[in-house]
Amino acid sequence: MVVDDHPMWREAVARDLTEAGYEVVAATGEGRQALRVAAAVRPEVVVLDLRLPDLPGVEVARGLGASALPPRVLVLSASAEEADVLEAVKAGASGYLVKSAGREEFLDAVRRTAEGDAVFTPGLAGLVLGEYRRLAHRRPGVQEEEQRDGPRLTERETEVLRMVAKGLSYRQIAERLVLSHRTVQNHVQNTLSKLQLHNRVELVRYAIEKGLADLD
Repeated sequence: MVVDDHPMWREAVARDLTEAGYEVVAATGEGRQALRVAAAVRPEVVVLDLRLPDLPGVEVARGLGASALPPRVLVLSASAEEADVLEAVKAGASGYLVKSAGREEFLDAVRRTAEGDAVFTPGLAGLVLGEYRRLAHRRPGVQEEEQRDGPRLTERETEVLRMVAKGLSYRQIAERLVLSHRTVQNHVQNTLSKLQLHNRVELVRYAIEKGLADLD
C-alpha cells in the first residue's frame, strides 16, 4: 500500500512496485483514509510519506501498528532530519528511506522490509542506534535487573541477536552462520516472542541495553 499526498509521486511509486512484481492493493494521499483502507485490504507493507495534509505520517504509522494485523511500515520521505527519523521509528516504522534514493535501492528496501529487516538510508541507521544507546545509558540498573529476571535466550538466538543489532540483514546473517534464511527468521521470531517485542528496531534497542551490540 502506498500513502503519499503527491499524485505523480504516488503513481510513480505504485508503478515501480507493480513492475517489480508486487501487488499494490491501495494508494491514497490522506492519513485517515489510509487507516480505513488498510483495515479493509490488510497490506503486508505500507510505503508511507510523513507529510500528509490531514494527519501526520507518524500518527498513521502508530495507528497501523495498533491494528489487529499490523503491516510493516517503510517511511519514504523527503526529510532526513534527525527528529523526523526518530519520531517515525518510535511510532513503529520498520525503516526509513529518503526520496533521493534510486529505484533499485527503493525496491531493495521494500523487499527487505517485507522480510522483516530494519532498513534505513545509509547514515540514518547509525543515528537511530546511537539514540537508543544514549537512552540506554540514561537508565542505570535496567540491564542488571533484566539479566536477573528476563527470559533466557539460547546461545544461537543470542548470536543472531548480536548480528541483528549490528544491522545485518537476514541473508547476511544466514551466510555468516551457514544457516538457511528461514532458520534465521525463525530465530528472530522466537526471540521477539520471548522478549515480548514487536519488531527488529525494538530488538536492537534491547540488544544495546543488554550490552550485546558492539556498535563502535
